[in-house]
Amino acid sequence: MGQENQSPVRKILHIDMDAFYASVEQRDNPDLRGVPLAVGGSAKRGVVAAASYEARRYGVKSAMPGAVARRRCPDLVFVSPRFDVYRDVSRSLHSIFARFSNTIEPLALDEAYLDVSDDISNSGSATSTAEQIRVAIREELALTASAGVSYNKFLAKIASDQNKPNGIFVIRPQEGPDFVAGLPIRRFHGVGPRTAEKMAGLAIQTGADLRARPLEELEQYFGKMAHYLYRAARGIDDRPVKAHRERKSIGAERTYSDDLHTEKDLLAALDEIAYTVWRRVEQNDAAGRTITLKLRYRDFHQLTRAHSDARPIDSEERFRFLGRQLLERLLPVDRGVRLLGLTLSNLSIEKEDSSSLDNALKVEERAPVQEALLF
Repeated sequence: MGQENQSPVRKILHIDMDAFYASVEQRDNPDLRGVPLAVGGSAKRGVVAAASYEARRYGVKSAMPGAVARRRCPDLVFVSPRFDVYRDVSRSLHSIFARFSNTIEPLALDEAYLDVSDDISNSGSATSTAEQIRVAIREELALTASAGVSYNKFLAKIASDQNKPNGIFVIRPQEGPDFVAGLPIRRFHGVGPRTAEKMAGLAIQTGADLRARPLEELEQYFGKMAHYLYRAARGIDDRPVKAHRERKSIGAERTYSDDLHTEKDLLAALDEIAYTVWRRVEQNDAAGRTITLKLRYRDFHQLTRAHSDARPIDSEERFRFLGRQLLERLLPVDRGVRLLGLTLSNLSIEKEDSSSLDNALKVEERAPVQEALLF
């Protein structure tokens, strides 16, 4: 393939904050620094939303039941999450990103892809840009972030995890295929425990093992995922960084340390959740027609109730009113409630169309990339 027929090589960053919720708590409370910390959950119930690196050394991790986390780390300190604070920090974080890129794809409050191909900050290279972003985060937010630098999103995301915490890792275009060849298959995003176990049964342990298998064989065992695996094993991912990502719903839920029983407590709790959800709706300039209530009893029996309006729900008052109506139909409760959640769906958001992974990833032989690309 001639050089003139190649697509431009992108310079992609993946910036990922280190133990974001826990780090914010330790930053704001000096007494929590250096101690094993879990945000969310408790020693009795709920799940861990985030764990500090001190807690991770004991095997504590996000989504782990609080009781299990306490058994692993008897000295674990639990703190309640402060999502309003985390969102404020996230807004400051994204304002830093905007100095270095016009094309930012948020993945969560604490991570995002940035396309820095245009070098609007005149940093000179993608690596220098990533370092300047990390310095700004440290100096302005008193937090640390890890960065992955590469020529596509697949590799940039893997790279950001390579030297965590507070590290940077670069995978240059000429290095991509060899890097993937040595990558343990469990580090491919989308390969969960079941898929990894299935691959182990097929003697697929690394990217090189995966690359050796023909597409037809991968389709036989992995169905639609085969195309992704086949291309990723070659270090190929042509998905662009999207400044706007399609969202199907916006919601929030909360697990309570003490069960809720009374109508007063349940409605007050629901109002707090409605407030949180509506702030997220406003931040996304979204509108939706369907509201869904989720309620989980202390015995883990769960109910959902939904209501759809003919027109978009356009105010916080209307959203809260509909949520209360759904809850009131379930009152009185004959057992304690441990979780409440509200979701707004059937969304309309100003956004670009998102392309699928299978359509965006293309397998083709690439000519060697010139060193002058300045990664």
